[in-house]
Amino acid sequence: MSDLQTVYSGFLAGADLALDGLGLATDGGLGTAVVLSLFTDRQAAPDDVLPAGATDRRGWWGDVVPLADGYQLGSRLWLLGREKQLPEVLERAHFYAEEALTWLVTCGAAAAVSVDATNPAPGVLALAVTVTAPATGTQTYHYQWEWMRDGI
Repeated sequence: MSDLQTVYSGFLAGADLALDGLGLATDGGLGTAVVLSLFTDRQAAPDDVLPAGATDRRGWWGDVVPLADGYQLGSRLWLLGREKQLPEVLERAHFYAEEALTWLVTCGAAAAVSVDATNPAPGVLALAVTVTAPATGTQTYHYQWEWMRDGI
């Protein structure tokens, strides 16, 4: 089974469908699932503190009727957009990324998922996501973007 390939090009460029010649590329692995899980805005939890001045709790409209009990698409990484670059914020980035990817293991698409969140340079947040899938083996995806711009 393949999905249309979605690639993440960084915070300012966002994500887009990949091209294969004149047509759309497909993704036989889990790269597109990882991109959509991390960079779609999950609705903020009732006890989440929204970024300064924000009132929108975001979320995907399709979560009104979830695919499974408690399922929500996306991550809460967007909540960190105005946070300071501190160790506890990095821990939240790690937690939010793992939370967003848990469904891959729950549904059986992956045997394991691990996330490494780092600050490789001042003002930069990086995620290394390693997915072990029964069909495709182990794949690591890398993402990074500037911290504290207009959001993540």
